[in-house]
Amino acid sequence: MSGASLLAGPGDGRALEAVGLAKSFGPVQVLHDLSLDVRAGEVHAIIGENGAGKSTLMKLFAGHLQPSAGEIRMDGKRVSLPNPVVAESLGIALVHQEILLAPDLTVAQNLYLGRELRRGVMMNDRVMRARARAAMADLGADIDPDAVVRRLSIAQRQLVQIGRVLLVPHRVVIFDEPTASLTPFETDALLRIVQSIRDKGAAVLYISHRLPEVKTISDRISVLRDGRLVATQPAHEMEPVDMARRMVGRDIAKLYPDRVHNSAETVVLEVRDFTVPNYARGASFTLRRGEILGFAGLVGAGRTELMEGVVGLRPGRGHVRLNGEVVHFPTVSDSLKAGIVYLSEDRKGKGLLLDRNLQVNLTLASLSRFMRGVGINQAAEAAALNKAIGDFEIRTGRKDILAGQLSGGNQQKLLLAKMMMLDPKIVIIDEPTRGIDIGAKQQIYNFVAGLAREGRSIIVVSSEMPELIGLCDRILVMRAGQIVGEVTGERMTETDIVVLATGADGKSAARMTSRGEAA
Repeated sequence: MSGASLLAGPGDGRALEAVGLAKSFGPVQVLHDLSLDVRAGEVHAIIGENGAGKSTLMKLFAGHLQPSAGEIRMDGKRVSLPNPVVAESLGIALVHQEILLAPDLTVAQNLYLGRELRRGVMMNDRVMRARARAAMADLGADIDPDAVVRRLSIAQRQLVQIGRVLLVPHRVVIFDEPTASLTPFETDALLRIVQSIRDKGAAVLYISHRLPEVKTISDRISVLRDGRLVATQPAHEMEPVDMARRMVGRDIAKLYPDRVHNSAETVVLEVRDFTVPNYARGASFTLRRGEILGFAGLVGAGRTELMEGVVGLRPGRGHVRLNGEVVHFPTVSDSLKAGIVYLSEDRKGKGLLLDRNLQVNLTLASLSRFMRGVGINQAAEAAALNKAIGDFEIRTGRKDILAGQLSGGNQQKLLLAKMMMLDPKIVIIDEPTRGIDIGAKQQIYNFVAGLAREGRSIIVVSSEMPELIGLCDRILVMRAGQIVGEVTGERMTETDIVVLATGADGKSAARMTSRGEAA
């Protein structure tokens, strides 16, 4: 990587090892007698459904959690990792799934926070900015090192977080869902970096739900299910379908539901010449009753910002008609009252209250329905939660846990259940399956298709092209803040989407998509 060496420390064989590792949170045991290792000069992928224990294992390796039983070894010797500082001093780095950056600092300041470069007693801002720019370029991102992190998209923040870890050498680098927010192009750049780290002798632990990506990047693959190790095999012996079967303990014959053949021509939402300052300009589109409409594009294309502008989450101007009537949504409350709900791509930051229980989260947006006099009808709330757990297949051992204790897939189901309490006619879902395992994805896709069959209209914003192709009736493609085209029918292919999203010619686009993006 430009401006820094990625060479690992000396040593070979088992760089990092779990031996009989177990972890419990109170009465709930999430890891059971788990033993595996990662070797110098290899990429070892860890896969499993949400809640299988992958992130817990990574946090144990990085000193963020302490084991309830078992031990961790480096180079065959037992080590104590009481905190992340000690782990990092031993050469272990974790790229978190969650964004852990200082939002009010710049990109360069975040990359060098706590390890600033100095020239005498003064900080060497010029060199730090130059190296930050080079680090982002190595990851395929054109991100201004002087940009304030708060103003970046989720995907851009993820790239900054990855860049911060890769600026300094480590013996073991742990990636926890690093590509969940990234486009195929950014993913390709990151995978090249991962291969470079491996080839220079470091050990890499890699968590991803994108199974073809796992197949491509890994030397070995371990599968966790319900906190237990069920298989470790060389990557060349496992195909994505085998991985999925072992993850969920059953066959997943069909990921996407049968397409709803929607013949309705009734336009329920019409947007004309809509502009969101600095993000989207002159956007026009229609949405029909019972239709699933996709929005594709690269990070920074303006998809999320356009949706936020339409529903009143950020300033925008243009013409909007709902069921033929002119409407204006100065705030999101106005669009909610009109029957439009928006599920944010940032479900942890904007969609749910992670430090509150499931019942509070479920009913928060529709609280007026549960008022009894000046109080809240707790029995009605509890009944609603029971119904949502059943209807949306939310997996939880207890109903009194906090939303933040749910896996990513179950958080997304809770968010969907919360918004459906409002009985909307139009549902806008931004990155519906980001960071979600294949079993939960299948459930989310079935929920979305079911909403369309009920006559509701759906907009899906996604960076995963197979998801859009498998789920949507039409796909609109954005580039640099504008809607540049539409693909339908036989033209709903990754190559056609890439051509529109990048402006590339067909041959170039085919090469870009030839690696097979994950389902």
